[in-house]
Amino acid sequence: MMKKIKRSAGAREINWSELHRKNEAMIEGLERGITRSAEEKNKILHDRALKYAKSDSTVVDDSELLELVVFSLAYETYAIESSFVVEVYPLTEIVPVPNAPDFVLGIINVRGKIVSVVELKKFFELPQKGITELNKVIILRNSEMEFGILADAVHGSRSVYSSTLQKSLPTLTGLREQYLKGINSEPLVVLDAGKLLSDPKMLVGGTKAKYN
Repeated sequence: MMKKIKRSAGAREINWSELHRKNEAMIEGLERGITRSAEEKNKILHDRALKYAKSDSTVVDDSELLELVVFSLAYETYAIESSFVVEVYPLTEIVPVPNAPDFVLGIINVRGKIVSVVELKKFFELPQKGITELNKVIILRNSEMEFGILADAVHGSRSVYSSTLQKSLPTLTGLREQYLKGINSEPLVVLDAGKLLSDPKMLVGGTKAKYN
C-alpha cells in the first residue's frame, strides 16, 4: 500500500521553471568558457608557431655556397673549390724533374700536355702514406698557373656554405694554416686553391709549374 507523503511544515515549493532557467544559463556559460578557452589555446599555438618560424628561418645567400672536390691526404679529409679543378687524372706514370723542390713529385703527360705534380703531404709536412695504384692527381688551374696535386683518394664532390667554416683550429698550424680557406666540424679542411696557384713557391725549372 502506497503511503501519501505529507509535505512538512515550512517546505518550499520547487520552482521548476526557475531551475531550468538556471541550468540553461550555467550550460551556456560553460559552453562560452570552453569556446573561449579553445580560442585562447589556438592563439597561443599560432603565436608560438610564428615565434619558432622567425627563430628558425635563415636567409641563406647562394653566393656563400662552395662547390668542392673532396679528397684524402695522410688519413685526413681535404677539399678544394671545384671552380679551380680541371679534372681528376689517374696517376700511372710520373717522370722526376731534376733540381725541383722535394714536394714536386714530377711531371705527367695528360693527353699530350705536360703537367707538374705537387705532393701536398711533403709541402705541408704531413705523414707519408705512400703511393699506390689508387692515387689520383687533381689538376688545378687559374689564369696564370696549372699543376696537379697528388691525393691518396678522391671521394667526389659536395657543397658547403662558407659561413659554416671556421678560419682555423689550434691544432692546424704551419703551412696548412697559410693555405686554409676554412674547416668545418667533421672536420673537412678546405684549402684555398687561389693561394696555392698564386704562390711563387710553385715554380719548376724557373716557370710557374705550367708546361705547354
